[in-house]
Formats: sequence, C-alpha cells, structure tokens
Amino acid sequence: MLAIETKNLTKKFKEKIAVNNINLKINNGELFALLGTNGAGKTTTIKMLSTLILPSSGEIKIEGLDIIKDRQKIKEILNVSPQETAIAPNLSVKENLEFMAGVYQIPNKREKINELVKMFKLEEVLKQKAKTLSGGWQRKVSIAIALINEPKILFLDEPTLGLDVIARKELWNVIEKLKGKITIILTTHYMEEAESLSDRIGIMAKGNLIEVGTAEELIKKSGAKNFEDAFVKIATGGEL
Repeated sequence: MLAIETKNLTKKFKEKIAVNNINLKINNGELFALLGTNGAGKTTTIKMLSTLILPSSGEIKIEGLDIIKDRQKIKEILNVSPQETAIAPNLSVKENLEFMAGVYQIPNKREKINELVKMFKLEEVLKQKAKTLSGGWQRKVSIAIALINEPKILFLDEPTLGLDVIARKELWNVIEKLKGKITIILTTHYMEEAESLSDRIGIMAKGNLIEVGTAEELIKKSGAKNFEDAFVKIATGGEL
C-alpha cells in the first residue's frame, strides 16, 4: 500500500488555480521532498495532504484512506512540524512533551517521552523553558513533539530554516535516523538539504508537478551540472 496517492488533485481559490491536476505516489517509509519557488503551489499541496484544507476536486488517499470520508482517521496517523516552531514558550522542554503526550492520550507516556529525549539528545535542555532555547534546539523539540503520537506520516515544513550550519547538520542527522521508519514529506528552500536527505524529489511550478525523481535522475534529465542548477532549469522551463 502507498503512503500517499493523489489523482488529479486540484485546488482553486476563486478563479485562481493554486494546484493543477497533480498525480503523485509516495511510498511507505520514503522521504519525499516537495520543492518549488514561492507561489509554486507546494504549501497548498501540503495543506491538502495533511487535511488542513480540502481539495476543490480530485482524490487523496492516505494509507488507503480517503481524505474526505476518512478525514478523522487520517488525522490520527499523521502529524506536522510547521515552519513556525510549535512549542509553548513558557513551558520547559519536559513539560512541552508531557503536555502533548496528554493531548494525544499516549498510554505509555513516560516511555515515549524517554525514547524521544534519547533520540533528540534533549537531556541537557529538559528543564529549560522553551523560549530560552536556541533555534536549533527549538526545532528539535518541535519535531520531537510531532512524533509523540507515533505518526505513520510526518510533514516537515522548512525544518532548518534560519539555522546555522552546525544546527542544520545536527537536525539532518536526526531526520536521517527517522528514514525508513516513517514516511516523511519535506519542504525546503535548501537544495543541498533536499539532495542529501531525500529518496525522491518532486518539483512544482505554477501549480503543476513538473518532475519527480531522485536527485541524480533530475540532474541527468535536465542536463545540468549539479542539483541546484537542475532545479532552476526544471522550475523555470529550461532557463538557467
């Protein structure tokens, strides 16, 4: 069974077509990056795939479930780590994790929190208020919170935006550990991030899904020297 499948997925806002007839298949356990310039339609696509907004037409199946009929069931098997860090600033890291474990009614709450603390190496910041943490730590905590309900599918929206090189690399290591265990949909403006982490990459432009493939396949298909040039060529219709 596929993790995600869309057929003729379309979203209109009044007369404007934000997403135009997208057909996409994402495998279970795959890390799939969705790339595009601002206004390409990737944010709208992610919002539809994560049940935040409904499509104007077309189909979305998440783990075989229909986005319209089974919306509540789908919400239980996915989670989103948004671009804006989703943590309570005045709570400590531990309190944030405990609070969200309570929201999701996690039965083995203590074990799950300990597992996430170990995975993200949060021991040294557990008692700190979230607002005192660096950007890198805040992003780690935000992703840890998104994993608390053991989702089958995780959406990572610009996870390393604004982080320094070291913090970014540390977060890459965490994401690498998740690969194969759950399905991850990544949006990023950092080409090296998409190239380094992704199994496959989809490139959007003007509401259309232009190309899908591995970084190597997209470089070869575009005739470019590197992935960044390949992205520019594909996204602009051949102009470098």
